[in-house]
Amino acid sequence: MLRPRLIVSLLVQGGRLTKTVGFGPGKYVGDPLNAVRIFNEKNVDELLVVDIDATVKGTEPDYRLLESLAVESRMPLGYGGGVRTVEQASRIVQLGVEKVAVSAAAIADPSLVGRLAEPLGRQSVVAVLDVRRDASGVPMVFTHNGTRPTGREAVGLARELEVAGAGEILVNSIDRDGSMQGYDLELAASIRAAVEVPITILGGAGKFPDFEALVRRCGIVGAGAGSYFVFKGVHRAVLISYPDRGRRRELSALAQAATTPSAA
Repeated sequence: MLRPRLIVSLLVQGGRLTKTVGFGPGKYVGDPLNAVRIFNEKNVDELLVVDIDATVKGTEPDYRLLESLAVESRMPLGYGGGVRTVEQASRIVQLGVEKVAVSAAAIADPSLVGRLAEPLGRQSVVAVLDVRRDASGVPMVFTHNGTRPTGREAVGLARELEVAGAGEILVNSIDRDGSMQGYDLELAASIRAAVEVPITILGGAGKFPDFEALVRRCGIVGAGAGSYFVFKGVHRAVLISYPDRGRRRELSALAQAATTPSAA
């Protein structure tokens, strides 16, 4: 049975684990390999690693780091950052990564997701939309760590990338990034209603009830978070954590209730 996924999102910058707020300067939080080892012990649903420098600097993905992470990881592993070609994505998958996330290159040329899906399988291609609301509250998509506006509205672009061949849509709220103040539920619901492929929502989770609110609103989704899994307390001391199986079963029950039609 399908169930919500609690997805750990780890940002990497220069080979070091970092965390941002509002896509601003990153705070060093540790070594990515050590983090993966700890998350292994916690039976994490899924792990997404994003190199936040690769697209901005136009560099290749760090294949050596990816290979090390894939060898260590005992959970499904995804990667995003600097992927522009089928050859790059194929090499990443050959290292042991299950999903490849693309953003700027796919938004510039939506046919890329279809070309990636041919050799990798559609389920392995994730289209990422980094979203910031404009002055009128319209969710607009940005690339290059939130520095370049695309002029595209999130819901319409999500539909376009689904049609082009994306097997999953990941929506990352720039406004909520690192805030730990809860997800943008309106944005999540609009994307859930717009596409049929799995979606993952990222940006804002700071406590377990935030996951519950997302699942109540949207049903079976990927609930992604970074700060929630690596910070503890108001001073944001680094402490890696993950909900136990009991709490995850609670989310599954909520999702089931949210997606089961009421009796007439």
